[in-house]
Amino acid sequence: MIMVIALALAGAVQGGAGTARAEEDGTATGRQLLFYNHAYGVLDRETADAIEHSSYLRDFAAFQVRTTTGAGGQTWTGRYLTGRETYLELFGVGDLPGKDGTLGATGMGVSTERAGDLPTVTERLRKAGITDPVEFRQTRDFGDGVPVPWFDALFTTGEYDLFGAWGMEYRPEYFADPRGNTEPAAHPGDVGRERYLPDTYRDRLMQDVTGIRLAVTARDLDNTVPLLKAGGFTVRSLPGGGVVAKGGGTTIRFDSVPVERAGLKQVEMSLNQPVAYRHVERIGHSSLVVGPGSRAVWTFGELEPPGTAGQGS
Repeated sequence: MIMVIALALAGAVQGGAGTARAEEDGTATGRQLLFYNHAYGVLDRETADAIEHSSYLRDFAAFQVRTTTGAGGQTWTGRYLTGRETYLELFGVGDLPGKDGTLGATGMGVSTERAGDLPTVTERLRKAGITDPVEFRQTRDFGDGVPVPWFDALFTTGEYDLFGAWGMEYRPEYFADPRGNTEPAAHPGDVGRERYLPDTYRDRLMQDVTGIRLAVTARDLDNTVPLLKAGGFTVRSLPGGGVVAKGGGTTIRFDSVPVERAGLKQVEMSLNQPVAYRHVERIGHSSLVVGPGSRAVWTFGELEPPGTAGQGS
């Protein structure tokens, strides 16, 4: 799934909410309601094509290239690395329309595990001063022309530069459709990530995304922090205007940068089993370092040495 198409539709229907603002460090009261689900990034064409045709990635992760049809007949083709509960979605420049297909455009979904938690997030946002959040229902068409309700989405605003984050809750209609290839509920009200994703990760090295680093503009960051806090993440400010958000096993780092430096920078992943070696795989203008141990780090473009994702310094 992809945020930018949903956000454009939601903004067209409801109008953009006012720009949210990041406030003091901390987290919302109560249990965590939102958890890292997936993120996407738009990469240079050479890197995107190298990812698409990489034989190594097909051994490393549950990997596929898939075209999806969402609300309003909008379609997108992404390159997916899927884990137990989390995944990564990658595009090349021009794969998406307008500025959403610009080099450095990114997005991130954070989702509920229990049915009915997304309205609680909405209530928390309103109490925090986001009085007019944007709400949207995404659908999926499996090819028969009949859209199936997929998930409900929540945005703090309809305005963004190159990054947007959204809260989401999977719909019962989607879980009920056998074409979704989802798992039975583990408990009443289970709308969780593990139920949504197939277990194909078990036959590969990659288990889950445990850390992600994104460079975003100050405005996009200000719009994101209230959602993370309302979802129960612990948010800590960094020197230079960035933040680190922690919760649910995934560390999310945002660097505040000018728009021309925005983009997906680094992803850290856990492995299904430790490896004794260190393998470096160059994929276009990116470097995937696997092992030694039970993790891998994928760096896009120029950044600090692998291993810095999510360290907050």
